[in-house]
Amino acid sequence: MTFNEGADLDISQVTGGGGGVRGGAVIGGGAGGIILLILSLIFGQNLTGAGTNSANPFDTGQIQPGGDTSTTDFSQCKTGADANRDVTCRIIGTVNSVQDYWTDALPADVQRQYQAAKTVIYSGSTQSACGVASNATGPFYCPSDQRIYIDASFFDELTSRFGADDGALAQEYVIAHEYGHHVENLLGFLAKGQDGRTGPLSGGVRIELMADCMAGVWAHHASSTKDADGDTLLEPLTESDIQSALSAASAVGDDRIQQSQTGRVNQESWTHGSSESRQRWFLAGYEGGTVNQCDTFSTDDL
Repeated sequence: MTFNEGADLDISQVTGGGGGVRGGAVIGGGAGGIILLILSLIFGQNLTGAGTNSANPFDTGQIQPGGDTSTTDFSQCKTGADANRDVTCRIIGTVNSVQDYWTDALPADVQRQYQAAKTVIYSGSTQSACGVASNATGPFYCPSDQRIYIDASFFDELTSRFGADDGALAQEYVIAHEYGHHVENLLGFLAKGQDGRTGPLSGGVRIELMADCMAGVWAHHASSTKDADGDTLLEPLTESDIQSALSAASAVGDDRIQQSQTGRVNQESWTHGSSESRQRWFLAGYEGGTVNQCDTFSTDDL
């Protein structure tokens, strides 16, 4: 998905600094975190770095040690042209677009005000209010500090290790998915996902598929989002863009990751949903265009 070259980027919506040091639940950990969780559930060992006293496999418990090599200089990210050539600038442009959409859409669709959430862009590792952020966890949303954490190098791993294509919307989908978790938090849905269960109909899977759907809703409207001067941020989507997003959704399906890492599929340990489900819910949001299409808790047809 291509940015309009003359659009302005707002770097105030991102930061390179970490969050606080409280414990909390990591929501929507990326492919690296999914793999560690799946292996932990299959082999009965805690490989995630999470606190061992927690019944919730996403709960980090105590802060784990980790270096802070955060990215702090975003001065290279000024325009849409920068977002088209530089992955860090693309993250910033996507954050701008996603937040511009939800700022108007949330009050219109569900009569709730949107509250902006910063994205922390780091390199290596940094501390969040939910624990240490690193490529081992992948991108995630921390409800304790209402921030999204992402190492831009994750996108290389998404392509080289997990098989997603390298298109822009594959990357933008990941960011929009994490902001979907922020919207879920504002709407009061996140608590419903923290039921301590796994499996294809668990609350956690429903939360993840809802966030996929919300990413699709944003994609539907992305080409109408604007910068602070009223200039359109993104060009209209192409069919190639949609296929790129679907490749990312498929790449991080629980079944695909399990098959590639262990040679077998165990539905009872699913935390994010199958590749087919993740693609289907993204498309439901994209084709429907409103958050009202995303109620994964009202159906068992996931």
